[in-house]
Amino acid sequence: MKNSWSVPLIGVVALFMLIGFTITVFKKSDKPRMVVVLKQLNDEYWKTIQAGAEKAFDDYNIDGEVIAPHSEYSSEKQLVMLKIILKRHPDALIVAPTDPSATIPVLKEYQNKNIPTLMVDTDAGWEKQTTYIGTDHYVLGKKAGELLGSMLQPGDQVALIRGMSVSSVANERIKGAKEALEAVGAEIVTEQLGYDQFGQTKPVMENILQRYPDIKGVFATDDVLALHALRIIEKKSLKIPVIGTDGTREMLRFIEGERLSATLAQNPYDMGYISVKQALRSVKGERIEKRIDSGIDIITRDNVEDKLSFLAEILKFKGYLKNTYFYIVFFFAR
Repeated sequence: MKNSWSVPLIGVVALFMLIGFTITVFKKSDKPRMVVVLKQLNDEYWKTIQAGAEKAFDDYNIDGEVIAPHSEYSSEKQLVMLKIILKRHPDALIVAPTDPSATIPVLKEYQNKNIPTLMVDTDAGWEKQTTYIGTDHYVLGKKAGELLGSMLQPGDQVALIRGMSVSSVANERIKGAKEALEAVGAEIVTEQLGYDQFGQTKPVMENILQRYPDIKGVFATDDVLALHALRIIEKKSLKIPVIGTDGTREMLRFIEGERLSATLAQNPYDMGYISVKQALRSVKGERIEKRIDSGIDIITRDNVEDKLSFLAEILKFKGYLKNTYFYIVFFFAR
């Protein structure tokens, strides 16, 4: 009988090993306590948001942590994380919701406990959220369409490659890009889903080139898809501009190497930093704006070196183990 607790405990441990994320117990201190929950921490874009948030933790003397499930497609696991964090009663929550509509019911529980909830990168569209810090994704898509359109002639064929079909972010970017491309007379011949149900890239660029050999331009709703398209295009010794949206280092190196003339970049570092700064203001009872735009940059050969140097500096310590496999520290209290 004395070992009767072991079975449920093993089950709990197995569950969290399956989810795979870092949860630590807040230390007792007078510092404000915050948690940032992202969609994943396995790629550069999300690590850059993490770097910005952690710099703000240091600057403002905050007891904070950044956590995420292993995959951006793990919406259920992210919800489990949010429910666990709620029991720890942080002073503020910052979250990039994987599935905004599914996240709102959990966020209402935070509201009931008077915990400020800030959206970063992805807007939940919830009227009670404290604020949204990030990109205007429709504007981002429109700027991408305008940039690609400046490289085309009227009547040129264009392909759109998008992320998850349920993603409000991808939907807004596609909407903006379509409007801009149609305004300059480009012909959008296909719109393809770039990921399978498990979040793996699909061979869409190969299929597009086979079916539409006269394609003159590609817009992808994120840099993973843009880079996949660029590699296939180069493999076939073609010169087709591809516009991405994230400004990751690998994308920028295509510009540095004169293999691409321009792309767009969000400012994920600023998103992370500003979200923590605004969360602290909210904890102090200060009024903050309902939407805070973190901006969009056009990256060309004129400014790519500066951008690469900045990213190299802030990400130089982000390759350590905790960002590739997430530890679990449990605290059980009766």
